[in-house]
Amino acid sequence: MPTIHGIRNCDTMKKTFAWFDGAGVAYHFHDYRKAGIDAATLARWCERLGWEALVNKRGTTWRKLAPEQQAIADTAAAIALMQAQPSLIRRPLVEFADGELVVGLDTGAFERHYQR
Repeated sequence: MPTIHGIRNCDTMKKTFAWFDGAGVAYHFHDYRKAGIDAATLARWCERLGWEALVNKRGTTWRKLAPEQQAIADTAAAIALMQAQPSLIRRPLVEFADGELVVGLDTGAFERHYQR
């Protein structure tokens, strides 16, 4: 069963839930704003995707950060920032049971995953 990581009230998340519901795919939802996100999970994602793929630099949370906070120099700094500000993590992040990770609303990737 895939885990959809994100924030419940986000419009992109609502579209993601609608896609999985419409496809009849059961999923687990992890709201990292309410439940938090551990450093080990973020480190695993950063290792697989790179921290640059995870940090949403287009959102309001990023724009509200001080310039010194935006000056992320390495993975450790990115992980600390994402833990402190979970809204910075791009959403959705879908983690499939086989370990595949999909960042963002990519219905094509979702469909390809289930066509295997």
